[in-house]
Formats: sequence, C-alpha cells, structure tokens
Amino acid sequence: MSIFRNRREFLALAGAAGTAGALALTGCGTGAGSSPAADGKAAPRRGGQFRALFTGGGEQETIDPHAEALAIDMARTKALFDRLVDLDADMAPVPRLAQKWEANADATLWRFTLREALFHDGKKLTPEDVLFSFGRILDPKATNHFAQGLLSVIDLKKSRGVGKNTVEIALKRPSAELPALLGTLGTAIVSARYSDPAEPVGTGAFRLKSFQAGRSFVAERFDDHWDGGAYVDELRILSADADARGNALRGGEAEYGYEMTPTFARTAAADKSVRIVAAKGSTAHAIVMKCDQEPFDNPDVTLAFKLLADREKLVEVVLAGQGVVGNDMFGKGYQYYPEDIPQRKRDVAEARALLKEAGVLNKTISIYTSSVATGFVEAATLFAEQASDAGLRIKVTTGSSETYFKDQLTKGVMGSHRSGAMTIPTYLNDRLLTKSAFNASGWRRKDFDTAFAKAQSTTDEGERTRLYGDLQRTVHDEGGLLMWGHPDWLNAVSSRVRGVEEAPPNTLDSARFDKVWLA
Repeated sequence: MSIFRNRREFLALAGAAGTAGALALTGCGTGAGSSPAADGKAAPRRGGQFRALFTGGGEQETIDPHAEALAIDMARTKALFDRLVDLDADMAPVPRLAQKWEANADATLWRFTLREALFHDGKKLTPEDVLFSFGRILDPKATNHFAQGLLSVIDLKKSRGVGKNTVEIALKRPSAELPALLGTLGTAIVSARYSDPAEPVGTGAFRLKSFQAGRSFVAERFDDHWDGGAYVDELRILSADADARGNALRGGEAEYGYEMTPTFARTAAADKSVRIVAAKGSTAHAIVMKCDQEPFDNPDVTLAFKLLADREKLVEVVLAGQGVVGNDMFGKGYQYYPEDIPQRKRDVAEARALLKEAGVLNKTISIYTSSVATGFVEAATLFAEQASDAGLRIKVTTGSSETYFKDQLTKGVMGSHRSGAMTIPTYLNDRLLTKSAFNASGWRRKDFDTAFAKAQSTTDEGERTRLYGDLQRTVHDEGGLLMWGHPDWLNAVSSRVRGVEEAPPNTLDSARFDKVWLA
C-alpha cells in the first residue's frame, strides 16, 4: 500500500518518537496570532526533525529531478537540488545557482554567471555541470523528462562554458523568456557525475539518506550548502491520504500537510495546534475535453459544455467558497492574462441548441477522474448534474490516484485537470502545443504552434503581451479547457513551525523546507 491509512503504519515510518524531534518540539507556540513567527521576535534555531505529508504516488514516485511529475516528487527534488533560476511571487525570474544573466540583442545567446556552490560529493559547481544537466533533460531517449519540450529551444552543440563560472546558452531561435523557462519544473542542475537517480548528486540544502517510492524519504542537512543550509537536522517526506495528513498534524505526528481540504481548513481555524497557509486563487481546476476526439473535435460542442457550467456553484460546493470562478483560460491575474475578455456565464438554452445541432444530446459521454486531487471527483459529479439540465448524459468514471495524471492522457474523452502556478507561456508550452507532453485536452493546431513561437521570440514586451493575449483568446473561444475555478492553495503546518508563511501566488515555491525551523 502506497498511502498510509492507519496510525500505526504511519508512526512506524514517520519516526514520531525520534529523540531529535522530541527535543526540538518542546515549548511549542500556541498557534497563529500568538506565535513568535507572527510577531517576528524569535530568531531561527537549528535542530529537530521535520515531517511533511503529501498525497502519494506509489511506485510512480521518483527523486529524479528531471522526471518529477507529482507534488511529492517536487518536494523531494527541491530538497536535494537547485535550479539556475527561481520564480518570485510575481512569476519573475530571480537568481538561484545563477548569480546574474544577460542576453545579446536578439535574445539568441544568453550568458549565465554561476555562484560558488558545492555538490553533495564536495565538488564545485561548474559550467560543465550545467551543460550536462541540459543535455540530460533534452536526451531524446528520456521521454519522461518534464522540461524537454520547454527547453528544446536550447542549441546544446553551440552552447559552451566560459572560464570557471560562466556558461553561454545558445538558442535555436530567439527567446526573450529563457530565464523564466529555467525557473520551472524539471530544470534542476545535477552533477556531471550523476548517473543513477537512486544516488542523487545535487547542490540542495539536504542530502539524501534513504528513499522508498510510495513510502518514505529521509534527508539530512547539507552543512556546506551555498545559502547556509537548512535549519532542521532531518527532513522526512511521507505519503499519506488527506484524512491521515489532518490527523497526524493534529496529533503532533507531523509538521506539514500538503493540500488540505476546504473542510479541514474551516475546522482548523479553531484549532490552536494547526495553522492554515493559503495562497489565494493561485491554482487552476478544469474539466478538459479532448479536441482530437469526437465529439470535442467540434468547437461548438466544447463551447456548449463551457456554457453548461455553473461556475459559482462549483466554487461554492467543491471549494467551499475558498476560490474564485475561472474563465476557461489559465493564469488569472498573471502577466499576459487578457483581463478584457468578459466572464463566461451559464446559458443552458444556448448550450442545448449547440448540442442538438451537433447531434450529441442522445449520447452518453464519460468523464475520467480520480481522488488524486481534492475536488476532482466532486467537481466531475456536480458538473454531470449541471449538464443534465440540457438533457446531456455524463458518466463519471474514477481511475487510480497513483497513475491518474499519466492515464488521463490516454483514457476517456473528458477528464479532470489542475495546475499550480507557472507563467502563462510555460503553461501554453507544456499543455497546449502539438508536441506538449502534458496536452490533456488534445489541443493540436499548427497555426497555434506558429503563433506561440512568434510570441515567445518577440523581444518587444508590449507586442509580446498582445500576441499572448491573442493565444489566450483562441483557447477561451475554441479550446478544450473548461477552467471553472481557481482554488485557494491550502496547506497546513503545526503551530510549532516557523518560516512557513502565507504562500505567494507562485505555488512553485511551496513545499520548500530549507528555511523552516521548529520552536
């Protein structure tokens, strides 16, 4: 079993009675409002064991930073590795392993200056490590490398190291956003000596002690980390379902719970042992319709389904009101989001007319969903009820939570979809191009690909904004995304945890445990 469902099994692997943890957790604060973190008077302290709980992925879990696909994978790779660039709260690139960068006039050649950093084996970071990392990501034999399509713009043959701490990245075509691309998932820098994912060689704030897919991960502080190292001695990242995460937090058996339910968040408001850390409206939930399959190869049908959604009701019921309605585009509030597009409203009569014209009303259509993410099954079920108002029959089929995101690419003509924060160009690149690895809506149009390439290579920011806006309008009008809501990102911490505050819209920066500490 990959997800702990009983307290005894959880405690055995969590090491709840560990001496280091017990010592560090004495003298806890009393929760939000009275904790040292709230008034900023307490200084960080070292020591203790930090236990973080995530939805598990069974044998699909990995600590390969270029193949990360699940939230639990990403938390582990953030501990072990660093990227050249991070994204701040506004989704703008900021230095990480790269101290600075600059481009030539047409953005076809970028030069990155590396900081002094050590790998876990004691070797210094070099330009060769960066080039090796990009070569590994772009290896055509590695079909599961998340950022392969994103970084395909890099011309490795023309890229080179310059001296001991500079790397020149040549591009096949202009890209004004290369630094932002390097701040996304699957772009971590590994050592040129890295050959076995089971034996990671990174520069992260933690060094691996043990890993068992679907069960546990244990890492220790790397004292020679370039940014000073972590505060806690040991990090444990474990698989647990939503109920087990909540119970463990309340019982003092864990310090962090990833993606808690709105119901838990409401009840936790009166619980001094737990604090909710929220990022308002920072995620995206959608129902995807596969535009390369009947009946959704007809844009009138996808439009009809969008018109059937009662978005306010979905937010109210599925998200318990903790979120905002969506408008069938990703990135609400982000750079390049066309705010001037009117909010789509429910129109059952118009939807029914379109469906009748397309000959769809008498057919049963299946939506493939899973309990892998909070709200997926509930949203699919409620939407099926809403669609019945137009005489449409939708069957809800539930798949495995451990393999859902992979299975959904090939199963069913409709599915549940979500995304955390990323730049709008990254989302379009990863999910809406013909060759996108995670194209869950089956949106494949050569004219869209060409328009995206033009936007990405345009160095004038105003013109680039207009071009991305046009792409978003096309998705809104014709695409297979019924993006009904933007939930608040709800994580929870024990009241004894410091260094985890209200999360920014950039959820890519969540589950970073290098600066947490225990009171």
